[in-house]
Amino acid sequence: LLTQEKGAATPKDVHIDWTAVSGESQLLEESAMMLQSRLHIKQPDGPVPQVYVGIAISGIPLATLMAVSEGVRLGIYHPAKQAIGDEPVGSMSGNFGIRPGEQVVIVDDVITSGKTLQEVINYIKRHGAVPVACCVLFDKRGIRDIDGVPVYSLFKVSRID
Repeated sequence: LLTQEKGAATPKDVHIDWTAVSGESQLLEESAMMLQSRLHIKQPDGPVPQVYVGIAISGIPLATLMAVSEGVRLGIYHPAKQAIGDEPVGSMSGNFGIRPGEQVVIVDDVITSGKTLQEVINYIKRHGAVPVACCVLFDKRGIRDIDGVPVYSLFKVSRID
């Protein structure tokens, strides 16, 4: 976007390559801890999560590190967009699920439209748990909440003309 010519068509999306961080365990851990700190700064007296749910694939290592840091459970969600079949549906991992009544923080790397986070929030609510926050590294749209659940990001991606 910064090298795009004036008057050129606006791209529908941008790619964020964060492999320099995601491929290095120390940098990945530091990113997860920054994300967790952002959550606690925004919700200092907020509900204490009982489970961090990582959205497959890139949200899983972030959620794992955050859960380990706080000594809470880990959940893994596989979104519908990654499912196969005529009518793909999202689902929680059988070994890494949620329980009714649990307070849940949802974790992913990037939010683009908010559809995946909305899907996870709906799933969590349908199964009796309580989504208390969404944490993402990169926010491409400036989304502050989804269905009343706050969204906290480390970085907002904006177009500069």
